[in-house]
Amino acid sequence: MKPLLTKTTKPFLIYVLIVLMISIPVYYFVVDTIWKNELDEHNQIIVEKTAYEFNQLHLSEEALDKSLELWNHIQPETNIERISLNQVKRDSIYTYEKHLPFISEQKKERYRCLEKVIYIHNKPYLFTIQTNIEESHETIAVIAMITIFFFVMIVVGLLYLNRKLSSSIWKPFRNTLDKLKTFNLNSQNTIEFPASDTTEFEELNQSLYKLIERNISTYKTQKEFTENASHELQTPLAIIKNKLDLLLQDQNLTEKQYSIAEDMNKALTRSSRINKNLLLLAKIDNNQFDSSEIISFDHLLHQSIEILGEHFEQKNISVTEHISNGVQINGNNILAEILINNLIINAIRHTDVGGVISLQLTNSVFEVSNSGTEKLNTDLLFKRFSKLSADNSGSGLGLSIIQEICRFHHWTISYRFENGHHVFTVKL
Repeated sequence: MKPLLTKTTKPFLIYVLIVLMISIPVYYFVVDTIWKNELDEHNQIIVEKTAYEFNQLHLSEEALDKSLELWNHIQPETNIERISLNQVKRDSIYTYEKHLPFISEQKKERYRCLEKVIYIHNKPYLFTIQTNIEESHETIAVIAMITIFFFVMIVVGLLYLNRKLSSSIWKPFRNTLDKLKTFNLNSQNTIEFPASDTTEFEELNQSLYKLIERNISTYKTQKEFTENASHELQTPLAIIKNKLDLLLQDQNLTEKQYSIAEDMNKALTRSSRINKNLLLLAKIDNNQFDSSEIISFDHLLHQSIEILGEHFEQKNISVTEHISNGVQINGNNILAEILINNLIINAIRHTDVGGVISLQLTNSVFEVSNSGTEKLNTDLLFKRFSKLSADNSGSGLGLSIIQEICRFHHWTISYRFENGHHVFTVKL
């Protein structure tokens, strides 16, 4: 995970880098174009000024020819030659490269050329002028270096500003986040957020304050309902069960009446168990259990095996144990004991007579496997009141309770079917 500012800084830096890289060839094209236009203007002025000066001299034909010959010898990169009228053509501007014989380095120079027809003493002459183009490559190299320098300056400055902004502008947000991290719904205490002069942060604080108030109110209502249901429902169920037990002990009952009363007693027992399990799920959902206790997991497991020993004997189930000693974890002892009992009872219920159950415990894994014939439906595995077998003695909430206990402790539970065994694995 990355901080918010880091996520916004990276795209910005990439965008700036792309823009700066594109700017280098654009600089080259613009500078080269401007330089060529300046040279064309310069060449045009030279040609017009030269023609004007020669016309002002009023030389004789012979003197003019000598002057032009001398001009062509001493004036570098220019040439004036007489042409006939049918050779007159439009001005021509172009760029070409040539190697200078008087330079030892084997490199070509670029020249900007102008061919223009001028009139001296009303006679046409072709004036050719070549001007060396200053090397724009060096100019572009300097521009690129300057661009890179400013890019580095932008990156360094941006990172510095981000760090400063993160510690100042985002300070109210971090204070709010720290308050939320320490908030515990069980304490039922509202949070006092520090005031902020940033509109968005202040709106966030006010919205969170209202949300927490509503959650505390809802939590109180649910907790009161859970406590009331626990007392109000269990009492009449217990009374009805006691009355049925007395009725079943009456020797005057006919066989049919006894059978009806026994069915009622079984249904009532199952209803009582379902009620207790639903209340347990509600308490887990409401975080009404302490999770800071030290659980001696191996001790609880041995205790459960001993208590459920009769069930193993009734179905002639052989139990294989691979239990490490001294396994201690943080959590809630009551919920851990319920998880162990439910997993083992679930294994017993889905194991045929003469089957095998294996129990394995390490410092990080608790695993229960039992022999079976086919894989369970994983889509219905942890759903409440789902039936995975024809056995109606269960409440349909055992695996749901196991999943909620794992979620409460931040454990993970998984199921797989391999080598003819159902395997439930809890990663502690």
